[in-house]
Amino acid sequence: MRYFVVLCVFLGTIFGQNLPFDLYKKGTNDGDTLLVIGGIHGDEPGGYFAASILQTHYTITKGNLWVIPNTNFESLLRNRRGIYGDMNRKFHHIDKDDKDYEDVTRIKQIMLEDEVDLILNLHDGRGFYRHNWENSIFNPAAWGQAFIIDQEVLNTTKTKYNNLDELAKLVSENLNEELIENHHTFNIKNTQTKDKDEQMKLSLTYFAIKNHKPAFAVETSKNLTQLVQKVKYQLKAIESFMDIMKIEYKREFDINNLSELEAVINDFQKITINDVIALDLNSIRGHLYYFPLKKQSNEFVFSHPLGSVLKNDKRYDIMIGNKRVGALYPQQFSYDEKNKNDLITIEYDETSTQVPFGTTLEVKNHFTIKADEKYRVNVIGFAKDGVENENDIKVEYKEFLKRFSTDPHNSTFRVEFYRDGMFVGTILVKFTL
Repeated sequence: MRYFVVLCVFLGTIFGQNLPFDLYKKGTNDGDTLLVIGGIHGDEPGGYFAASILQTHYTITKGNLWVIPNTNFESLLRNRRGIYGDMNRKFHHIDKDDKDYEDVTRIKQIMLEDEVDLILNLHDGRGFYRHNWENSIFNPAAWGQAFIIDQEVLNTTKTKYNNLDELAKLVSENLNEELIENHHTFNIKNTQTKDKDEQMKLSLTYFAIKNHKPAFAVETSKNLTQLVQKVKYQLKAIESFMDIMKIEYKREFDINNLSELEAVINDFQKITINDVIALDLNSIRGHLYYFPLKKQSNEFVFSHPLGSVLKNDKRYDIMIGNKRVGALYPQQFSYDEKNKNDLITIEYDETSTQVPFGTTLEVKNHFTIKADEKYRVNVIGFAKDGVENENDIKVEYKEFLKRFSTDPHNSTFRVEFYRDGMFVGTILVKFTL
């Protein structure tokens, strides 16, 4: 079996700079391929968080799953439908000077790949779709809790998934067997796009239909009160389609346990900065001050597919989707690239080890940095009168000013290393309290 892993690198994001999306390919290169697209509307987190979980927490053991979790990436980070207009209305025609042109063109190319057998476009829609009018929330004009099809049957012999209505019924029946609340019922909304819906003629799914590719929009409701509810329904729908396509998978969590699924949603993973600093985004203080960064061209590497950085006037906001998980207030330094691969000796508790920059070392009682004498060591949150270089000094937890910790639990602290006036790297020391 061969799996595809993509590592995403983002430079400081500035408003007005369109961020490219990422395509992840998972699977065995045999069997059918399902393409899942999340985040075409940046204010619909149920769809794009579900797509990101497919990348981070699912293993495909038979068949193939292609995932785009961050389609309209900058709009997603800003929690806006579309900074440059509605991207889902640009698939019939888009001008070359439109800032979405490159992304829309690339999505079209991916959709038309011979390997792609079925396409899901994930959304959160308003209200609860019902065939008949009940009230202003439950009615035929709503889009939420629905599978959207452009027509009942795809008139082609190029795919075995041409009966769109039948497939949507199978999946909706599966979801409706186990609803969180009875009124969360899924229905099928056939827009009859060719004859009745001029706006839908501009959409991603209709572009697919015109090119003989079966495509569905999966809409959970914006009226659902919790993100975890939307993500559960999106994932259940995707799994149902994978079952139909005989795509086999494993996941690391119980999809029906909302507490467990919520923990997966909030697993923000790790960020590595300029190769020499690493932070656990599941345990990061909201604001980190005097953070050693370059004046420009800082490189932020996220293990989470929705991770990026928004650079403001005075800080770098660390984002996972539309969630700001932390902020770095920089102190600018030149970086020593020559020595960034050095190993640093640390004595701690009753042992000694050598670690590279970017390491988090767990310590029970105390530690002592034993670096080369050319290094100046700065243990953030610790100070000793008359000492400028904190190399070769025993440090205990009780001596720290806790407000300088990198985490809200006051257990993890930065140790910074400088050489010849330049910053080299950071090691985190985490006390196991």
